[in-house]
Amino acid sequence: MHCRRLLLLFLSGFLLARGAVLVDFQVAQPPPVPRDATQCTIQILKRDFAFSFGSAEVVQFTPPTDCGPVGSWAGITLNFTVTSNGTQFDRLGIFTFQNVEIWRTSTPEPTRGDGIIWTYIKDVTRYMPLFAKPGTFILQLDNLIQTGLDGIYSTTLHATFFASSPTHPSAKKADVIIPLSTFANNTGNDASVPPGFSLNITLPQNAVSAFAELYASGNGNEEFWYFNVANSFLPSLPPGIALGQGPFREVRLLVDDRLAGVAFPYATIFTGGILPTAWRPITSYGALDLPTYFLDLTPFVPLLADGSSHKITLDVASVETDHTILQNWFVSGLLQVTTDPSPKRTTGKITSYTAQPFATSATSGTIAENGDAQITVAASRKLHIEADILSGSGRLTHVVWTQDLQYSNLQSYLNNASLQNMVQSATGQVISLHNGITSLVDKFSYPLSINITLLTPSGNSFEASFDHSYNRDLLPSPIIPRSSIQERQLAAGFFNVASTGNSGNGTNSNVFSYTDLAGNTYKRKVDAALNVITSDEQSGSLAPLEVEQSNPSAAGQKQKQEELGHARLPGGRIVGV
Repeated sequence: MHCRRLLLLFLSGFLLARGAVLVDFQVAQPPPVPRDATQCTIQILKRDFAFSFGSAEVVQFTPPTDCGPVGSWAGITLNFTVTSNGTQFDRLGIFTFQNVEIWRTSTPEPTRGDGIIWTYIKDVTRYMPLFAKPGTFILQLDNLIQTGLDGIYSTTLHATFFASSPTHPSAKKADVIIPLSTFANNTGNDASVPPGFSLNITLPQNAVSAFAELYASGNGNEEFWYFNVANSFLPSLPPGIALGQGPFREVRLLVDDRLAGVAFPYATIFTGGILPTAWRPITSYGALDLPTYFLDLTPFVPLLADGSSHKITLDVASVETDHTILQNWFVSGLLQVTTDPSPKRTTGKITSYTAQPFATSATSGTIAENGDAQITVAASRKLHIEADILSGSGRLTHVVWTQDLQYSNLQSYLNNASLQNMVQSATGQVISLHNGITSLVDKFSYPLSINITLLTPSGNSFEASFDHSYNRDLLPSPIIPRSSIQERQLAAGFFNVASTGNSGNGTNSNVFSYTDLAGNTYKRKVDAALNVITSDEQSGSLAPLEVEQSNPSAAGQKQKQEELGHARLPGGRIVGV
Protein backbone atom coordinates (compact mmCIF):
# COMPACT_ATOMS: atom_id res chain seq x y z
CA MET A 1 0.00 0.00 0.00
CA HIS A 2 1.25 3.46 -0.79
CA CYS A 3 1.78 5.82 2.12
CA ARG A 4 -0.69 8.65 2.44
CA ARG A 5 0.87 11.64 4.16
CA LEU A 6 -1.73 13.49 6.16
CA LEU A 7 -0.42 16.84 7.32
CA LEU A 8 -2.44 18.45 10.06
CA LEU A 9 -5.39 16.16 9.53
CA PHE A 10 -7.01 17.16 12.76
CA LEU A 11 -7.87 20.70 13.80
CA SER A 12 -6.31 21.00 17.24
CA GLY A 13 -8.27 23.62 19.00
CA PHE A 14 -7.93 24.64 22.61
CA LEU A 15 -4.79 26.68 21.92
CA LEU A 16 -5.62 27.58 18.34
CA ALA A 17 -7.06 30.65 16.73
CA ARG A 18 -10.69 31.54 17.26
CA GLY A 19 -13.06 29.31 15.31
CA ALA A 20 -10.91 26.19 15.47
CA VAL A 21 -12.67 23.48 17.46
CA LEU A 22 -10.29 21.03 19.12
CA VAL A 23 -10.68 17.60 17.54
CA ASP A 24 -9.64 14.99 20.09
CA PHE A 25 -8.84 11.40 19.10
CA GLN A 26 -7.29 8.15 20.21
CA VAL A 27 -4.85 6.52 17.83
CA ALA A 28 -6.36 3.17 16.79
CA GLN A 29 -7.06 1.13 13.69
CA PRO A 30 -10.26 1.83 11.74
CA PRO A 31 -12.64 -1.13 12.10
CA PRO A 32 -11.77 -3.94 9.66
CA VAL A 33 -15.26 -4.10 8.15
CA PRO A 34 -16.07 -4.31 4.41
CA ARG A 35 -16.36 -0.68 3.45
CA ASP A 36 -17.64 -1.53 -0.05
CA ALA A 37 -20.57 -3.58 1.29
CA THR A 38 -24.15 -2.30 1.38
CA GLN A 39 -24.52 -0.31 4.60
CA CYS A 40 -27.48 0.62 6.77
CA THR A 41 -27.06 3.24 9.50
CA ILE A 42 -29.53 3.96 12.27
CA GLN A 43 -29.43 6.42 15.16
CA ILE A 44 -29.54 4.66 18.51
CA LEU A 45 -29.53 7.64 20.86
CA LYS A 46 -28.98 11.37 21.16
CA ARG A 47 -28.53 12.96 24.59
CA ASP A 48 -26.99 15.95 26.34
CA PHE A 49 -25.39 14.67 29.55
CA ALA A 50 -25.47 17.59 31.99
CA PHE A 51 -26.22 16.69 35.63
CA SER A 52 -26.65 13.02 34.79
CA PHE A 53 -25.58 11.08 37.89
CA GLY A 54 -28.11 8.29 38.27
CA SER A 55 -29.79 9.26 34.99
CA ALA A 56 -28.51 7.03 32.19
CA GLU A 57 -29.94 7.17 28.68
CA VAL A 58 -32.18 4.13 28.17
CA VAL A 59 -33.57 3.46 24.68
CA GLN A 60 -35.18 0.57 22.84
CA PHE A 61 -33.35 -0.91 19.86
CA THR A 62 -34.89 -2.64 16.85
CA PRO A 63 -32.56 -4.25 14.29
CA PRO A 64 -32.72 -2.92 10.72
CA THR A 65 -34.19 -5.13 8.01
CA ASP A 66 -32.85 -3.36 4.91
CA CYS A 67 -29.32 -4.82 5.04
CA GLY A 68 -30.21 -8.43 4.43
CA PRO A 69 -31.59 -11.00 6.87
CA VAL A 70 -31.34 -9.89 10.49
CA GLY A 71 -28.23 -11.38 12.11
CA SER A 72 -26.51 -12.23 8.83
CA TRP A 73 -24.36 -9.09 8.64
CA ALA A 74 -20.70 -9.05 7.64
CA GLY A 75 -19.94 -6.44 10.29
CA ILE A 76 -21.37 -3.92 12.76
CA THR A 77 -19.87 -0.66 13.99
CA LEU A 78 -20.91 2.00 16.48
CA ASN A 79 -20.16 5.67 15.79
CA PHE A 80 -20.01 7.80 18.94
CA THR A 81 -19.69 11.55 18.36
CA VAL A 82 -19.50 14.02 21.25
CA THR A 83 -19.13 17.78 21.59
CA SER A 84 -18.52 19.82 24.71
CA ASN A 85 -17.67 23.35 25.70
CA GLY A 86 -16.58 24.60 29.12
CA THR A 87 -14.77 23.07 32.06
CA GLN A 88 -15.42 19.51 33.14
CA PHE A 89 -13.83 16.38 34.56
CA ASP A 90 -13.27 13.43 32.28
CA ARG A 91 -16.14 10.99 32.73
CA LEU A 92 -16.45 7.22 32.31
CA GLY A 93 -18.94 5.94 29.75
CA ILE A 94 -20.51 2.46 29.89
CA PHE A 95 -22.44 1.10 26.89
CA THR A 96 -24.75 -1.78 27.85
CA PHE A 97 -26.92 -3.72 25.40
CA GLN A 98 -29.17 -6.64 26.33
CA ASN A 99 -27.58 -6.48 29.83
CA VAL A 100 -24.12 -6.98 28.28
CA GLU A 101 -21.42 -4.33 28.44
CA ILE A 102 -20.17 -3.87 24.87
CA TRP A 103 -17.96 -0.77 25.14
CA ARG A 104 -16.21 1.16 27.87
CA THR A 105 -15.01 4.65 27.05
CA SER A 106 -14.20 7.98 28.69
CA THR A 107 -14.54 11.64 27.76
CA PRO A 108 -11.72 14.03 26.87
CA GLU A 109 -11.82 17.10 29.08
CA PRO A 110 -13.50 19.99 27.23
CA THR A 111 -12.22 23.49 26.64
CA ARG A 112 -13.92 26.83 26.88
CA GLY A 113 -14.53 29.01 23.85
CA ASP A 114 -14.75 26.93 20.68
CA GLY A 115 -14.96 23.65 22.60
CA ILE A 116 -14.06 20.15 21.50
CA ILE A 117 -15.42 17.34 19.36
CA TRP A 118 -14.45 13.73 18.97
CA THR A 119 -15.69 10.71 17.07
CA TYR A 120 -14.77 7.10 17.73
CA ILE A 121 -15.91 4.20 15.57
CA LYS A 122 -16.04 0.90 17.44
CA ASP A 123 -16.16 -2.57 15.87
CA VAL A 124 -18.92 -4.50 17.67
CA THR A 125 -19.28 -7.35 15.16
CA ARG A 126 -18.53 -9.94 17.85
CA TYR A 127 -21.78 -8.98 19.60
CA MET A 128 -23.94 -9.78 16.56
CA PRO A 129 -26.28 -12.17 18.44
CA LEU A 130 -27.30 -9.23 20.65
CA PHE A 131 -28.02 -6.95 17.68
CA ALA A 132 -30.12 -9.61 15.95
CA LYS A 133 -33.06 -9.03 18.28
CA PRO A 134 -34.84 -6.04 19.84
CA GLY A 135 -33.64 -4.97 23.26
CA THR A 136 -32.65 -2.24 25.67
CA PHE A 137 -29.61 -0.07 24.98
CA ILE A 138 -28.15 1.92 27.89
CA LEU A 139 -25.47 4.60 27.99
CA GLN A 140 -24.34 5.53 31.47
CA LEU A 141 -22.32 8.75 31.46
CA ASP A 142 -22.41 10.28 34.92
CA ASN A 143 -21.68 13.99 34.63
CA LEU A 144 -21.87 16.82 37.14
CA ILE A 145 -22.80 20.47 36.69
CA GLN A 146 -21.83 22.82 39.51
CA THR A 147 -19.77 25.94 40.12
CA GLY A 148 -16.54 25.61 38.12
CA LEU A 149 -17.81 22.56 36.22
CA ASP A 150 -20.19 23.59 33.46
CA GLY A 151 -19.20 21.34 30.54
CA ILE A 152 -22.10 19.38 29.04
CA TYR A 153 -21.37 16.32 26.90
CA SER A 154 -23.66 16.33 23.85
CA THR A 155 -23.65 12.82 22.41
CA THR A 156 -24.96 11.01 19.36
CA LEU A 157 -24.63 7.26 18.77
CA HIS A 158 -25.21 5.57 15.43
CA ALA A 159 -24.94 1.91 14.44
CA THR A 160 -23.92 0.81 10.94
CA PHE A 161 -24.69 -2.66 9.63
CA PHE A 162 -22.70 -4.09 6.71
CA ALA A 163 -24.69 -6.50 4.55
CA SER A 164 -23.23 -9.91 3.83
CA SER A 165 -22.75 -11.18 0.29
CA PRO A 166 -20.75 -13.85 -1.56
CA THR A 167 -17.85 -11.39 -1.50
CA HIS A 168 -18.32 -10.55 2.17
CA PRO A 169 -19.74 -13.56 4.05
CA SER A 170 -21.63 -13.22 7.28
CA ALA A 171 -19.28 -12.79 10.23
CA LYS A 172 -18.75 -15.73 12.55
CA LYS A 173 -20.79 -15.51 15.72
CA ALA A 174 -21.46 -17.37 18.94
CA ASP A 175 -24.71 -19.26 19.39
CA VAL A 176 -25.42 -17.61 22.75
CA ILE A 177 -24.01 -14.60 24.63
CA ILE A 178 -24.47 -14.77 28.40
CA PRO A 179 -24.05 -11.58 30.47
CA LEU A 180 -21.77 -11.47 33.50
CA SER A 181 -23.38 -8.32 34.81
CA THR A 182 -25.70 -6.76 37.36
CA PHE A 183 -28.72 -7.02 35.00
CA ALA A 184 -29.74 -3.46 35.88
CA ASN A 185 -32.43 -2.03 33.62
CA ASN A 186 -31.77 1.67 34.17
CA THR A 187 -27.99 2.11 34.26
CA GLY A 188 -24.72 0.52 33.17
CA ASN A 189 -24.46 -3.14 34.10
CA ASP A 190 -20.96 -3.03 35.56
CA ALA A 191 -20.30 -3.88 39.23
CA SER A 192 -18.09 -2.00 41.68
CA VAL A 193 -15.47 -4.07 43.51
CA PRO A 194 -14.40 -4.69 46.21
CA PRO A 195 -15.99 -6.82 47.45
CA GLY A 196 -16.08 -9.39 44.68
CA PHE A 197 -19.10 -9.47 42.37
CA SER A 198 -20.90 -12.81 42.01
CA LEU A 199 -23.88 -14.05 40.03
CA ASN A 200 -25.37 -17.41 39.15
CA ILE A 201 -25.46 -18.67 35.56
CA THR A 202 -26.43 -21.83 33.70
CA LEU A 203 -25.13 -22.67 30.24
CA PRO A 204 -27.28 -24.44 27.63
CA GLN A 205 -26.96 -28.16 28.30
CA ASN A 206 -25.50 -28.70 24.82
CA ALA A 207 -22.81 -26.01 25.18
CA VAL A 208 -19.42 -27.21 23.92
CA SER A 209 -17.25 -24.09 24.38
CA ALA A 210 -17.33 -20.83 26.32
CA PHE A 211 -14.99 -17.85 26.05
CA ALA A 212 -15.16 -15.01 28.56
CA GLU A 213 -14.54 -11.34 27.80
CA LEU A 214 -13.86 -9.13 30.83
CA TYR A 215 -14.23 -5.37 31.23
CA ALA A 216 -12.25 -3.85 34.11
CA SER A 217 -10.90 -0.40 34.98
CA GLY A 218 -9.56 1.24 38.12
CA ASN A 219 -11.35 4.36 39.34
CA GLY A 220 -11.45 6.55 42.44
CA ASN A 221 -8.52 5.62 44.68
CA GLU A 222 -7.64 2.90 42.17
CA GLU A 223 -7.29 5.18 39.13
CA PHE A 224 -3.50 5.26 39.57
CA TRP A 225 -3.20 1.72 40.95
CA TYR A 226 0.23 1.37 39.33
CA PHE A 227 1.50 4.21 41.58
CA ASN A 228 0.03 2.78 44.80
CA VAL A 229 2.70 1.89 47.35
CA ALA A 230 3.24 -1.39 49.18
CA ASN A 231 1.80 -1.08 52.68
CA SER A 232 5.09 -1.91 54.38
CA PHE A 233 6.74 1.17 52.84
CA LEU A 234 3.84 3.65 52.88
CA PRO A 235 4.64 5.07 56.38
CA SER A 236 8.13 6.02 55.16
CA LEU A 237 6.79 8.46 52.56
CA PRO A 238 5.57 12.02 53.20
CA PRO A 239 1.82 12.16 53.96
CA GLY A 240 -0.48 12.53 50.96
CA ILE A 241 2.07 11.44 48.39
CA ALA A 242 0.71 7.97 47.66
CA LEU A 243 -2.03 5.48 48.48
CA GLY A 244 -1.53 1.95 49.77
CA GLN A 245 -2.31 -1.67 48.85
CA GLY A 246 0.63 -1.77 46.44
CA PRO A 247 0.74 -1.39 42.64
CA PHE A 248 -0.08 -4.94 41.51
CA ARG A 249 -3.57 -5.79 40.31
CA GLU A 250 -5.03 -8.88 38.71
CA VAL A 251 -8.61 -9.37 37.55
CA ARG A 252 -9.81 -12.82 38.56
CA LEU A 253 -12.69 -15.00 37.36
CA LEU A 254 -13.79 -17.86 39.59
CA VAL A 255 -16.26 -20.68 38.93
CA ASP A 256 -17.88 -21.91 42.15
CA ASP A 257 -14.99 -20.25 44.05
CA ARG A 258 -12.40 -22.05 41.93
CA LEU A 259 -10.02 -19.89 39.91
CA ALA A 260 -10.67 -20.22 36.16
CA GLY A 261 -8.40 -17.47 34.81
CA VAL A 262 -6.91 -14.03 35.41
CA ALA A 263 -5.94 -10.89 33.53
CA PHE A 264 -3.06 -8.49 34.20
CA PRO A 265 -4.70 -5.18 33.21
CA TYR A 266 -3.36 -2.46 30.96
CA ALA A 267 -2.87 0.92 32.65
CA THR A 268 -5.31 3.26 30.93
CA ILE A 269 -4.57 6.93 31.62
CA PHE A 270 -7.64 9.13 31.35
CA THR A 271 -7.39 12.66 29.95
CA GLY A 272 -7.41 14.27 33.41
CA GLY A 273 -4.78 11.83 34.58
CA ILE A 274 -1.58 13.40 35.98
CA LEU A 275 -0.95 15.83 33.10
CA PRO A 276 -4.03 16.94 31.10
CA THR A 277 -1.93 19.01 28.70
CA ALA A 278 -0.24 15.82 27.46
CA TRP A 279 -3.54 14.31 26.29
CA ARG A 280 -4.80 17.11 24.03
CA PRO A 281 -5.66 16.52 21.25
CA ILE A 282 -4.25 12.94 21.31
CA THR A 283 -5.66 10.95 24.21
CA SER A 284 -3.77 8.19 25.95
CA TYR A 285 -4.13 4.86 24.19
CA GLY A 286 -7.24 3.11 25.48
CA ALA A 287 -8.92 6.23 26.87
CA LEU A 288 -11.71 6.18 24.25
CA ASP A 289 -11.81 2.39 23.89
CA LEU A 290 -10.58 0.57 26.98
CA PRO A 291 -9.04 -2.85 26.25
CA THR A 292 -10.81 -6.03 27.35
CA TYR A 293 -9.44 -9.41 28.45
CA PHE A 294 -10.25 -12.93 27.26
CA LEU A 295 -10.31 -16.28 29.04
CA ASP A 296 -11.24 -19.80 27.93
CA LEU A 297 -13.88 -21.27 30.25
CA THR A 298 -14.39 -24.35 28.09
CA PRO A 299 -12.78 -26.66 30.70
CA PHE A 300 -15.69 -25.76 32.99
CA VAL A 301 -18.44 -26.29 30.38
CA PRO A 302 -19.51 -29.78 31.58
CA LEU A 303 -20.05 -28.31 35.04
CA LEU A 304 -21.78 -25.12 33.88
CA ALA A 305 -24.06 -27.04 31.51
CA ASP A 306 -25.32 -29.57 34.06
CA GLY A 307 -28.71 -27.88 34.40
CA SER A 308 -27.93 -26.29 37.76
CA SER A 309 -26.92 -22.70 38.44
CA HIS A 310 -23.27 -22.03 39.24
CA LYS A 311 -21.57 -19.06 40.83
CA ILE A 312 -19.33 -16.86 38.71
CA THR A 313 -17.23 -14.33 40.63
CA LEU A 314 -15.29 -11.35 39.29
CA ASP A 315 -12.88 -9.54 41.57
CA VAL A 316 -9.59 -7.62 41.56
CA ALA A 317 -6.75 -8.70 43.85
CA SER A 318 -3.49 -7.23 45.10
CA VAL A 319 -0.49 -9.08 46.51
CA GLU A 320 -0.73 -7.43 49.90
CA THR A 321 -1.28 -9.79 52.84
CA ASP A 322 -5.07 -9.54 52.64
CA HIS A 323 -5.10 -9.37 48.80
CA THR A 324 -7.61 -6.52 48.95
CA ILE A 325 -7.63 -3.25 47.01
CA LEU A 326 -8.93 0.26 47.59
CA GLN A 327 -12.16 1.67 46.13
CA ASN A 328 -12.80 0.92 43.35
CA TRP A 329 -12.74 -1.09 40.10
CA PHE A 330 -15.71 -1.41 37.74
CA VAL A 331 -16.00 -4.92 36.31
CA SER A 332 -18.36 -6.86 34.06
CA GLY A 333 -18.12 -9.52 31.41
CA LEU A 334 -19.82 -11.93 29.06
CA LEU A 335 -19.53 -15.46 27.75
CA GLN A 336 -19.47 -16.28 24.04
CA VAL A 337 -20.97 -19.79 23.97
CA THR A 338 -21.02 -22.36 21.15
CA THR A 339 -23.55 -25.19 21.23
CA ASP A 340 -23.61 -28.66 19.67
CA PRO A 341 -26.16 -29.57 16.97
CA SER A 342 -27.36 -32.35 19.23
CA PRO A 343 -29.67 -31.28 22.09
CA LYS A 344 -28.14 -33.92 24.34
CA ARG A 345 -26.25 -32.76 27.37
CA THR A 346 -22.50 -32.15 27.13
CA THR A 347 -20.44 -34.22 29.54
CA GLY A 348 -16.77 -34.42 30.51
CA LYS A 349 -14.43 -33.47 33.29
CA ILE A 350 -11.35 -31.50 34.24
CA THR A 351 -8.40 -33.91 34.05
CA SER A 352 -5.64 -31.59 35.29
CA TYR A 353 -5.82 -28.43 37.40
CA THR A 354 -2.88 -26.30 38.57
CA ALA A 355 -3.79 -22.79 39.71
CA GLN A 356 -3.10 -21.00 42.97
CA PRO A 357 -5.77 -18.59 44.25
CA PHE A 358 -3.40 -15.60 44.16
CA ALA A 359 -0.25 -14.61 42.32
CA THR A 360 3.22 -15.37 43.66
CA SER A 361 4.92 -12.14 44.69
CA ALA A 362 7.90 -10.46 46.31
CA THR A 363 8.21 -6.93 47.73
CA SER A 364 11.52 -5.27 48.55
CA GLY A 365 12.98 -1.79 48.87
CA THR A 366 15.29 0.62 50.61
CA ILE A 367 14.80 3.82 52.60
CA ALA A 368 17.90 6.05 52.70
CA GLU A 369 18.79 8.24 55.66
CA ASN A 370 17.59 11.30 53.74
CA GLY A 371 14.21 9.63 53.15
CA ASP A 372 14.76 8.65 49.54
CA ALA A 373 12.82 5.47 48.81
CA GLN A 374 13.04 2.77 46.17
CA ILE A 375 10.36 0.08 46.22
CA THR A 376 10.05 -2.99 44.01
CA VAL A 377 7.03 -5.27 43.69
CA ALA A 378 7.27 -8.36 41.49
CA ALA A 379 4.59 -10.95 40.79
CA SER A 380 3.99 -13.93 38.56
CA ARG A 381 1.13 -16.19 37.74
CA LYS A 382 0.94 -19.68 36.21
CA LEU A 383 -2.25 -21.56 35.41
CA HIS A 384 -2.64 -24.91 33.68
CA ILE A 385 -6.02 -26.62 33.21
CA GLU A 386 -6.84 -29.61 31.00
CA ALA A 387 -10.26 -31.08 30.37
CA ASP A 388 -12.10 -33.56 28.17
CA ILE A 389 -15.37 -32.32 26.66
CA LEU A 390 -17.79 -34.86 25.13
CA SER A 391 -20.59 -33.33 23.08
CA GLY A 392 -24.03 -34.85 22.67
CA SER A 393 -23.18 -35.72 19.06
CA GLY A 394 -20.20 -37.73 20.27
CA ARG A 395 -17.29 -35.38 19.54
CA LEU A 396 -14.49 -35.51 22.11
CA THR A 397 -12.41 -32.35 22.61
CA HIS A 398 -9.31 -32.21 24.77
CA VAL A 399 -8.73 -28.67 26.03
CA VAL A 400 -5.40 -27.35 27.32
CA TRP A 401 -5.72 -23.87 28.88
CA THR A 402 -2.54 -22.15 30.13
CA GLN A 403 -1.49 -18.74 31.43
CA ASP A 404 2.08 -17.63 32.18
CA LEU A 405 2.19 -13.98 33.34
CA GLN A 406 4.91 -11.76 34.82
CA TYR A 407 4.83 -8.35 36.47
CA SER A 408 7.30 -5.89 37.97
CA ASN A 409 7.00 -2.36 39.35
CA LEU A 410 9.83 -0.12 40.54
CA GLN A 411 8.98 3.16 42.27
CA SER A 412 11.44 5.84 43.35
CA TYR A 413 10.61 8.77 45.65
CA LEU A 414 13.53 11.18 45.87
CA ASN A 415 14.25 14.61 47.35
CA ASN A 416 11.38 14.49 49.85
CA ALA A 417 9.23 12.85 47.15
CA SER A 418 9.45 15.86 44.84
CA LEU A 419 10.83 13.42 42.25
CA GLN A 420 8.52 10.44 41.65
CA ASN A 421 9.48 7.82 39.10
CA MET A 422 7.70 4.59 38.23
CA VAL A 423 8.71 1.84 35.80
CA GLN A 424 6.26 -1.03 35.33
CA SER A 425 6.22 -4.10 33.13
CA ALA A 426 3.36 -6.56 32.58
CA THR A 427 3.92 -9.38 30.11
CA GLY A 428 2.33 -12.72 29.46
CA GLN A 429 1.51 -15.61 27.21
CA VAL A 430 -1.98 -17.06 27.28
CA ILE A 431 -2.83 -20.04 25.05
CA SER A 432 -5.75 -22.44 24.74
CA LEU A 433 -5.65 -25.54 22.52
CA HIS A 434 -8.71 -27.56 21.50
CA ASN A 435 -7.57 -30.93 20.15
CA GLY A 436 -4.23 -29.30 19.42
CA ILE A 437 -5.78 -26.42 17.45
CA THR A 438 -5.16 -22.92 18.79
CA SER A 439 -8.45 -21.43 19.97
CA LEU A 440 -7.25 -18.48 22.08
CA VAL A 441 -3.97 -16.55 22.17
CA ASP A 442 -3.05 -13.47 24.17
CA LYS A 443 0.62 -12.52 24.08
CA PHE A 444 0.98 -9.08 25.59
CA SER A 445 3.51 -6.55 26.83
CA TYR A 446 2.42 -3.34 28.58
CA PRO A 447 5.57 -1.38 29.57
CA LEU A 448 4.93 1.93 31.31
CA SER A 449 7.32 4.57 32.62
CA ILE A 450 6.21 7.80 34.32
CA ASN A 451 8.41 10.54 35.77
CA ILE A 452 6.89 13.36 37.85
CA THR A 453 8.76 16.37 39.19
CA LEU A 454 6.94 18.56 41.70
CA LEU A 455 8.17 22.11 41.25
CA THR A 456 6.29 23.31 44.34
CA PRO A 457 5.59 21.42 47.59
CA SER A 458 1.84 21.71 47.02
CA GLY A 459 2.10 20.02 43.64
CA ASN A 460 0.35 22.96 41.94
CA SER A 461 3.29 23.22 39.58
CA PHE A 462 4.88 20.10 38.15
CA GLU A 463 6.40 18.42 35.12
CA ALA A 464 5.73 14.89 33.91
CA SER A 465 6.77 12.54 31.13
CA PHE A 466 5.33 9.23 29.95
CA ASP A 467 6.56 6.25 27.94
CA HIS A 468 3.47 4.10 27.44
CA SER A 469 3.14 1.02 25.20
CA TYR A 470 0.48 -1.50 24.29
CA ASN A 471 1.78 -4.54 22.42
CA ARG A 472 -0.62 -7.43 21.92
CA ASP A 473 -0.95 -10.48 19.69
CA LEU A 474 -4.56 -11.51 20.29
CA LEU A 475 -6.87 -14.30 19.17
CA PRO A 476 -9.84 -13.82 21.52
CA SER A 477 -11.76 -16.92 20.38
CA PRO A 478 -12.42 -18.91 17.19
CA ILE A 479 -15.19 -16.47 16.19
CA ILE A 480 -12.96 -13.36 16.36
CA PRO A 481 -10.00 -12.96 13.94
CA ARG A 482 -6.45 -12.88 15.25
CA SER A 483 -4.76 -9.47 15.23
CA SER A 484 -1.56 -7.80 16.33
CA ILE A 485 -1.11 -4.27 17.69
CA GLN A 486 2.08 -2.42 18.54
CA GLU A 487 1.55 1.03 20.04
CA ARG A 488 4.08 3.33 21.71
CA GLN A 489 3.23 6.74 23.06
CA LEU A 490 5.71 9.32 24.37
CA ALA A 491 4.19 12.33 26.10
CA ALA A 492 5.48 15.14 28.30
CA GLY A 493 4.73 18.62 29.55
CA PHE A 494 4.11 20.85 32.56
CA PHE A 495 1.17 22.23 34.50
CA ASN A 496 1.00 25.29 36.73
CA VAL A 497 -1.82 26.67 38.85
CA ALA A 498 -1.76 30.39 39.73
CA SER A 499 -4.25 33.04 40.78
CA THR A 500 -3.67 34.77 37.46
CA GLY A 501 -4.63 31.62 35.53
CA ASN A 502 -3.53 28.07 34.94
CA SER A 503 -0.82 27.47 32.37
CA GLY A 504 0.97 24.55 30.84
CA ASN A 505 1.96 22.73 27.70
CA GLY A 506 2.31 19.23 26.36
CA THR A 507 3.74 17.07 23.60
CA ASN A 508 2.57 13.69 22.40
CA SER A 509 4.07 11.26 19.87
CA ASN A 510 2.45 7.99 18.77
CA VAL A 511 3.73 5.13 16.62
CA PHE A 512 1.02 2.57 15.91
CA SER A 513 0.80 -0.61 13.84
CA TYR A 514 -2.08 -3.06 13.27
CA THR A 515 -2.27 -6.29 11.25
CA ASP A 516 -4.71 -9.19 11.23
CA LEU A 517 -4.98 -12.61 9.62
CA ALA A 518 -7.63 -11.33 7.22
CA GLY A 519 -4.90 -9.23 5.58
CA ASN A 520 -5.93 -5.85 6.97
CA THR A 521 -3.10 -3.46 7.81
CA TYR A 522 -2.82 0.00 9.31
CA LYS A 523 0.09 2.17 10.41
CA ARG A 524 0.10 5.63 11.86
CA LYS A 525 2.76 8.00 13.13
CA VAL A 526 1.37 11.22 14.57
CA ASP A 527 2.96 13.97 16.67
CA ALA A 528 1.49 16.91 18.54
CA ALA A 529 3.05 19.87 20.35
CA LEU A 530 1.26 22.70 22.11
CA ASN A 531 -2.02 21.10 21.01
CA VAL A 532 -1.13 21.39 17.33
CA ILE A 533 -0.72 18.30 15.15
CA THR A 534 2.78 18.77 13.73
CA SER A 535 2.91 15.65 11.55
CA ASP A 536 0.58 12.78 10.70
CA GLU A 537 1.24 9.80 8.42
CA GLN A 538 -1.17 6.94 7.80
CA SER A 539 -0.81 3.91 5.55
CA GLY A 540 -2.21 0.42 5.04
CA SER A 541 -5.39 -1.11 3.71
CA LEU A 542 -7.52 0.45 6.48
CA ALA A 543 -6.11 3.97 6.09
CA PRO A 544 -8.64 6.67 5.14
CA LEU A 545 -8.49 8.58 1.88
CA GLU A 546 -6.01 11.42 1.82
CA VAL A 547 -7.16 14.57 3.55
CA GLU A 548 -5.09 17.71 3.77
CA GLN A 549 -5.76 20.91 5.64
CA SER A 550 -3.79 24.07 5.92
CA ASN A 551 -1.54 24.64 8.90
CA PRO A 552 -3.63 26.04 11.76
CA SER A 553 -2.54 29.46 12.82
CA ALA A 554 -0.21 29.65 15.77
CA ALA A 555 -2.23 32.60 16.96
CA GLY A 556 -4.14 31.78 20.08
CA GLN A 557 -1.41 29.51 21.48
CA LYS A 558 -1.62 31.36 24.77
CA GLN A 559 -3.35 29.27 27.38
CA LYS A 560 -6.24 30.62 29.39
CA GLN A 561 -7.31 29.84 32.89
CA GLU A 562 -10.69 28.40 31.97
CA GLU A 563 -9.22 26.13 29.29
CA LEU A 564 -6.86 24.06 31.42
CA GLY A 565 -9.29 22.67 33.97
CA HIS A 566 -7.62 20.38 36.48
CA ALA A 567 -5.06 17.64 36.93
CA ARG A 568 -5.21 14.48 39.06
CA LEU A 569 -2.02 13.21 40.65
CA PRO A 570 -1.23 9.89 42.31
CA GLY A 571 -2.15 10.01 45.97
CA GLY A 572 -5.61 11.40 45.25
CA ARG A 573 -4.59 15.05 44.85
CA ILE A 574 -6.58 17.24 42.46
CA VAL A 575 -5.04 20.54 41.41
CA GLY A 576 -6.18 23.35 39.18
CA VAL A 577 -9.93 23.16 39.77
